[in-house]
Amino acid sequence: MSNSRIFSGAEQAKLTQVINEGMQVMMEIETLTGGLNDTVKAIAEEMDIKPNVLKKAIRLAHKSEFGREQQDHELLETILTSVGKTL
Repeated sequence: MSNSRIFSGAEQAKLTQVINEGMQVMMEIETLTGGLNDTVKAIAEEMDIKPNVLKKAIRLAHKSEFGREQQDHELLETILTSVGKTL
């Protein structure tokens, strides 16, 4: 069975618009991400923090998942301690 479809003129216009807008958004995201990465790297270097730790803090703050992450970390610490492995 073929997946080919013929789009009407209005459908083609909608597809063209959404693809062009999507490409623009993707380009803006790349630009903003690059700027954020540069800023994180500079601040991390200045404060002697690993950039990945700072990025993770940003992601957690954005997702409001710090509490869950902290619980997971506490459980990991408990597991490792119970098997004689300390952090």
